[in-house]
Amino acid sequence: MNYWESTEPSAGCRAPRADARTDAPTLDLSGRWRFRLSPTALGTGEAFVSDDFDDGDWDEIRVPAHWVLEEVTPLAGGPARSLRGTAEGPLYTNTAYPIPLDPPRVASENPTGDYRLEFEVPAGFERAVLRFQGVDSCAKVWLNGVELGWSGGSRLPFEFDAPTRPGRNVLAVRVHRWSSGTYLEDQDMWWLPGIFREVELIARPDEAVDDHFVHADYAHATGLGTLRVEASADGVVEIPELGIRMPVGHTASVPVEPWSAETPRLYRGTLSSGGERVDLAVGFRHVEIVDGVFTVNGRAVTFRGVNRHEHHPDTGRTLDRATMVRDIVMMKQANIDAVRTSHYPPHPEFLRLCDEYGLWVVAECDLETHGFIYAGWEGNPPAEPAWRGALMDRLRRTVERDKNHPSIVVWSLANESWVGETFGEMRRWLDQRDPSRAVLYERDPSYRDSDFYSLMYPSLELLDQIGRREEPRGGRLGMHGLVFDASGRDADAAAPATPPAASRPGEVTDADDERRRGLPFLLVEYAHAQGNGPGSLQDYWRIIRAHDRLCGAFVWEWIDHGLSAATPDGIPFVMHGDDVDYEPRGGRFSLHGLVFSDRTPTPGLVELAKAHAPLLISIDDDGVDIVNERHSADTADIAWRWIIEVDGLETDSGAWEVPLIAAGDAVRMPSPAPSLGPSGEGAPPRILTIEAALADATSWAEAGHVIAWAQHELVTSVAPALTRHTVETSATAQPASGTAAPDAGGIRIGPGVFDADTGRLRRLGDLEIDGPWLDPHRAPTENDHGQGDLNDLAAVWRKTGMNRMQHRVDEIAVDAGILRVRGRTAPSTHPHGLLWTMLWRADGDGLALDVAVDFDGSWDDTPYLHRDIWLPRMGLLFSLPGGADRVEWFGRGPGETYVDSFEGSRLGRFARTVDALQTSYPVPQENGNHIATRWLRIGGDAAPALRVEGRPVFDFTARRWTSLDLERADKPHELRDTGRVWLNLDAGQQGIGSASVGPALPEQYRLRRERTEWSLRLSAG
Repeated sequence: MNYWESTEPSAGCRAPRADARTDAPTLDLSGRWRFRLSPTALGTGEAFVSDDFDDGDWDEIRVPAHWVLEEVTPLAGGPARSLRGTAEGPLYTNTAYPIPLDPPRVASENPTGDYRLEFEVPAGFERAVLRFQGVDSCAKVWLNGVELGWSGGSRLPFEFDAPTRPGRNVLAVRVHRWSSGTYLEDQDMWWLPGIFREVELIARPDEAVDDHFVHADYAHATGLGTLRVEASADGVVEIPELGIRMPVGHTASVPVEPWSAETPRLYRGTLSSGGERVDLAVGFRHVEIVDGVFTVNGRAVTFRGVNRHEHHPDTGRTLDRATMVRDIVMMKQANIDAVRTSHYPPHPEFLRLCDEYGLWVVAECDLETHGFIYAGWEGNPPAEPAWRGALMDRLRRTVERDKNHPSIVVWSLANESWVGETFGEMRRWLDQRDPSRAVLYERDPSYRDSDFYSLMYPSLELLDQIGRREEPRGGRLGMHGLVFDASGRDADAAAPATPPAASRPGEVTDADDERRRGLPFLLVEYAHAQGNGPGSLQDYWRIIRAHDRLCGAFVWEWIDHGLSAATPDGIPFVMHGDDVDYEPRGGRFSLHGLVFSDRTPTPGLVELAKAHAPLLISIDDDGVDIVNERHSADTADIAWRWIIEVDGLETDSGAWEVPLIAAGDAVRMPSPAPSLGPSGEGAPPRILTIEAALADATSWAEAGHVIAWAQHELVTSVAPALTRHTVETSATAQPASGTAAPDAGGIRIGPGVFDADTGRLRRLGDLEIDGPWLDPHRAPTENDHGQGDLNDLAAVWRKTGMNRMQHRVDEIAVDAGILRVRGRTAPSTHPHGLLWTMLWRADGDGLALDVAVDFDGSWDDTPYLHRDIWLPRMGLLFSLPGGADRVEWFGRGPGETYVDSFEGSRLGRFARTVDALQTSYPVPQENGNHIATRWLRIGGDAAPALRVEGRPVFDFTARRWTSLDLERADKPHELRDTGRVWLNLDAGQQGIGSASVGPALPEQYRLRRERTEWSLRLSAG
């Protein structure tokens, strides 16, 4: 069988070993290599490996890089060319394999890149090792015409003994896009072949240290750290700061400061043999599960985590150190303290940075076979003996490379690979090789090989059950709370009350069920951050905080996997899976990050930072409660500050003296706010804000960076209530029953002029305006689309006409100075609709508006669907002149807010341009909403201002295009300025949720189908 189709892991490779920084001479072979791409695995033939092969007509390519993302430059001249955006270029899938499911074989059409590099070897490399840090997906290597071997495992290093010679050397590498390893790397990402991490030639002196293992334990009861270093060669271990100098293999116990994600204390030292010195960065810590609670250093850990793929929009999984640092700094600033390396080992530099900056790490093996679900898991590699060597090899290479990182506290065997006997063997090997860390595997319903009970995307209700250790017996509760049967398919019915006794993989015994209830629970994926979202972050964290069993959660995921692209006329856009003409397509599912592809934070990251705050501050009328939820750090590094704002403007502030709060402790303090005296109805709101900020700069933030805050309204102040008029709705047309002074063919009420035929407001003082229309629709978010047919609200809205509403006016009447406009808004095709009445009256220099809406007809049994229909919004739409380009408001801000995603935004006064109110998601969708708005003013130099006041509050959006324009656009650059500003003033919108992968939107965040009333005041100026 061809080597690229072998179930063996490799041939000719050296044993895996720890990644290390040493004083051994090293040649970095990065740079411009000769390159030739061929359509089949035969490449250019065998001649290219020879020293004297003429590659003068080949191309040049950068290494490290993915060839599908690079511009390849012909050496013979001519334009550079790129495969990006073609079927031969980058491909994205989530679960489906892009090759036939025929393991371990792959198709003959197998793009293969042949690489050649000539380089000079100086003296000192007579014995050397050639290291590849990462090659996707399978590579065969020759040096000076001698075959060294081959290897798979794209995100794992492999090494060969390198028979170098003085002077000129020729390295030849053949890289196959598809291989047997493809079946083990179905990891929800772009398929990006090439030599994408560094290639190095490392000298091996006599008495070299080929491998070492640092064992650094910590006893929290005594404060002693215990150090023992194993090594492949005799040598001396020195940690000067601790006064340690001892031979390899010996043990020392000394007082130390332990390592944690909050206080990442590292002790620098060396391991020296006769021929090589290895740098050591030792962190002392102890991992243990105690009474079903995950602990480090004797204290419970709650992971405030995120899943992280390696991604850059220009270079794919080829990342430089600056990008890695940027990721970690942004995470730390957003109160993220843990990373799951989904779904493979990251670049080793990233883990060094986690050690230094402080992040808990769940380190995942380079293994996922999710696509076997299309075969009912038949032939799944973990269950097939022929694949055992390959799977064990991947685990060994993961663990051996990364075993010396104190940041790694959990090993993950794989992701979404169902079950098989090999997982048991992997666990047994880990127990022998590294018993100092916990082990995770989420997908096996028996959890026999895992130290955690773990799920993805449970509902809030299920998570609360799990926290109380009251989850249903038996079966596997998977995504959305569904139960999986032993085949891995979603079962139609719940598991039986008493699971059958069994011991085969995938089946659950009574003993398994009992053991699982004693395990800590780790939420490895939740809050799918695709597009506008995720919602309910605060709800999940309220539950996590309530139960010791719940040891944290990891949002899916850190970054959008968008690729940089441009239209033929040069307009840039973000490319996703649907932009490639290839089947299967993963579609827009590649865009599910807390940061956009260019690492701009999304509103979801702002909300997560608040949900993750390690200091909980609660303010009431009588005082302030503060809980220190940190793992081990007290509040000595925190500077406290209070701020008073009146009507959104700061009037007073000061430092606040708070006693030192130890980790896990709480205090109650009197309010720091000075007495403001009484205020009457209509007085401006007075807001107390308390901030907890870093007193001094750290490696990841400047002094003054706020890690926690809370607000409290000292005097609840709302605008004076309008004199409400009874609002009746009816479908019966009525003649006009009153007159008013005509104004250019319209009806004048106070400062407003209304169209006599439509009842819409056309002028307010000097402001030209049009509206309102009743608006029950929004451009669907990615979460509104659900997952396939599951929770696809967008399809329901589309099929039931929410995006094609038509309006009928039944009555325009003036009576006692009140203009009554009554009508019906309904979609084509369907019998259901909305009956509405709007009452207008003069109110000083403005207009008061009362709105009432009733549901008409059947809304829950439409043909073919037979589902409830929830309205996406209930509101009014106005059209304003395009010059109304600036908005000031009092409410939540400055970023967008929704009913299930607002606690990360402050209450106050904000000002933005209309353009700045937009969140430019790479797939256009609903964005820019602001809930709980008390008043807004919108205007500009070229347009008089409109002021809107809520009675008491309203939601608003303002944009230069309509919701229908948003819905129809595929890319942001397709949105065109209509010349108008479209202002929504809403009673409310439904929440955003995370149903793109996750449970349905919780009931409390849906708009109820019931009579809705709200009131506004509009004025000009």
